[in-house]
Amino acid sequence: MRDTTGEPATPRQAGRPDYGPAAAAAQALYRFLTAEAADREHLAPRVVAAVGRARLDEIVDATLARIGDVTGIRDSRDGLVIEGTTGRALAFAVSQDGLRLDEFLIQPGAYRPPRLRIPPEVRGAFAWSVLALLLVLRIAACWDAPSRIVWCGRALMVAAGYVALEGRFTPARLPWWIRRPVEAGALVALASAWRLAGLPVSGGNAAEPVVGLVLVGVFCALLVRARRHRWGTAVSRPLVFPLRGGSWYIAQGGGRGLNHHFAFTEQRGALDIIQVGPGGSRSRNRAKGVSGRNESYLVYGKPVHAPCDGTVVSAADHIADQDPGTIRYQPLYGNHVWIDTGSEIVKLAHLRPGTVTVAKGDTVRAGQVLGQIGNSGNSTEPHLHIHAERDGIGLDLEFEGVSGPLCRGRTIRT
Repeated sequence: MRDTTGEPATPRQAGRPDYGPAAAAAQALYRFLTAEAADREHLAPRVVAAVGRARLDEIVDATLARIGDVTGIRDSRDGLVIEGTTGRALAFAVSQDGLRLDEFLIQPGAYRPPRLRIPPEVRGAFAWSVLALLLVLRIAACWDAPSRIVWCGRALMVAAGYVALEGRFTPARLPWWIRRPVEAGALVALASAWRLAGLPVSGGNAAEPVVGLVLVGVFCALLVRARRHRWGTAVSRPLVFPLRGGSWYIAQGGGRGLNHHFAFTEQRGALDIIQVGPGGSRSRNRAKGVSGRNESYLVYGKPVHAPCDGTVVSAADHIADQDPGTIRYQPLYGNHVWIDTGSEIVKLAHLRPGTVTVAKGDTVRAGQVLGQIGNSGNSTEPHLHIHAERDGIGLDLEFEGVSGPLCRGRTIRT
């Protein structure tokens, strides 16, 4: 998203045309931050009702102490940037009329835009290129082995590379024309075995078999441990899988190294779920010229069903989708539905704006449609985030009819 003007936002004037959502939010946020403390409740009544006047004053005063007097607010690709006399802060805000704030967040700490922006696709392509190059070098080394024992060592190193490739990464997300040639390298390495009959038993570096065996053993042990990891505290009863009528791929799930939620206490048992096909995670609608947009992802717009009976304790439907590959500052979960089962809170996040069918206080039944998969919140591509927590502690998920570990790389068919 391109930057808009850095000039200070000012109150609306009679007869002026309506602003877009970002401009209206910047307008209302500027009015709020530059107003007297006594006027804050009038300018942000919904925010005060949600967090309380004391907490609101605490947040605002801490921000102003950090950045100084507010001189303007501009829209940027990272979110709304509050410009101050001594610093800047990143914010998210919602306003219907540009006058009153309906919702806002201010990111802790100073805002410093990154000097170098590398899209996730580029980082992923680089990682794959490095891994593919290492595999090519090891595969070529198999054809140049001076003895049978050295060949075994080099073949084991190749095997270790493919264990890491298939177990640690998510190759199913890539199109077949990238994935299949890399995987075919295993057959090329195996074909070099025809030379064994003409090679001596020993010769060359005798440590290579030991290194290869150690690598295979370590990689396999780490992956098995991560795939089978459980925290030991599960949901009170199995949930209903929230997606239906297809094959669903777990992009994040399991233990350390396979699940980026691992370090966050309340999300530690979370899953990120996508859909993949022959073209990877993106293939639908490419012919229509929307490749790279949310609509090009197979999982985008798929219905999300309630995984349990319960009461909705939080829901949001108004947050715009992110552009794939970027993260604009928004509420962490984006559009979401949180369900209180009486034993735990089940959270579903990153839903498509305008599709959430329930509101806070509603009673829901397992299987009821809650919305559609989107790309809102802290998300770089369309997916469904689901986790359950009790007293702020993440729980192991269990689903009816689904046995075995819920880990990255697993496909669930419903």
